[in-house]
Amino acid sequence: MKTQVPFFRADLSGQEVEEVVATLRSGWLTSGPKVRRFEQEFAAAVGAPYAVAVNSCTAALHLAVEALGLKPGQAVLVPTMTFAATAEVVRYMGAIPILVDCEPLNINMDFDDAARKLVQLKSGQLPSALPNDLQVAGIMPVHVGGMMMNIDAVQSFSNAHRLWAIEDAAHAFPAAWRRVPEEPWQRCGEETTTVSCFSFYANKTITTGEGGMAVTHDADLAERMRLMSLHGLSRDAWERYSGGGSWDYRIIAPGYKYNLTDIAAGIGIHQLARAEEMRLEREDIAHRYLVALGDVEEVELPAEDVNRIHAWHLFPIRLRLERLLINRNEFIEKLKEAGVGCSVHWRPLHLHPYYQETFGWRPEDLPVATALWERLISLPLFPGMRDDELEHVTRTVRSLCAQYAK
Repeated sequence: MKTQVPFFRADLSGQEVEEVVATLRSGWLTSGPKVRRFEQEFAAAVGAPYAVAVNSCTAALHLAVEALGLKPGQAVLVPTMTFAATAEVVRYMGAIPILVDCEPLNINMDFDDAARKLVQLKSGQLPSALPNDLQVAGIMPVHVGGMMMNIDAVQSFSNAHRLWAIEDAAHAFPAAWRRVPEEPWQRCGEETTTVSCFSFYANKTITTGEGGMAVTHDADLAERMRLMSLHGLSRDAWERYSGGGSWDYRIIAPGYKYNLTDIAAGIGIHQLARAEEMRLEREDIAHRYLVALGDVEEVELPAEDVNRIHAWHLFPIRLRLERLLINRNEFIEKLKEAGVGCSVHWRPLHLHPYYQETFGWRPEDLPVATALWERLISLPLFPGMRDDELEHVTRTVRSLCAQYAK
């Protein structure tokens, strides 16, 4: 029988199963004591005083921009190399994402291009569909694949241009950075930006099935995000329906329905306890990929950095198309035919119809991302990946590179 390797497979233990069953038997299914416990333990894990659990990282990002007061007619610098959520929450507020190119090595936001975009915005050199009088309010960098950006660069840029900063850390738990080896590690979320937003989607480094977390050191922001995460009510469901709470509530603002359930939090509590163990598994698999594919001239492999603790959410390779007889899409089809699940992270936002038609972005406006995305393939990487699965992936990649080499 042909080996089939999925792109990801969730690593769930008996403890998660038992916690969910216990939650179901408790009768408390929605936001309650397990959500509070998950928030407290996650906040401690990243070194932050406040954490607000929600039903997705998208919800966390949306609550963050709302709490920071993003208004219609304002703009936010957003990397073009990201998932839809990073930019769409800006649109939720009636504001406009200004797309920024990526660094060629690590795919993270290029701050030199961010500075150029600010100049081009003022001089009217950006696509004509973008208003010239936009006030840029903030910046939303993404730690692509789990490799943290240079936080000094993020903070220096945001301070220099008087911007708030929200980090899309959907891939970056647990992850950390430092300037040089002599310095202590700073964890992602440990006051790295104003708000850090994490994802617990099914394929992330820890999962609750669906879920997210907004983390901050600002008590007022935390209070606003918590308020808006459940209809803008003055008291959340736990306080209202627990024995010591009041039945009454007040609507403070027109909020959203973003709360996490106790069922999901029950999974998250035990995933969190195993987070570093699972990260080390991911790291080991990544290193084995690096060794097994290190001499294949038709691909470029992800960079490592001694000043990063890498979450290894993704293992993206880049095809050297000038050395191959097939393109990226054809290579993916050959991988799938061989039973290897894979993905691409991502089609850049400026190459999607919405951003082209609404704001006039063109491929040449963000040339690095335009060229890079056509070479990207994310290989399977997940805790519990078996030796035979890893060997099948590397053997298939090597075989295809040999077969289609120029």
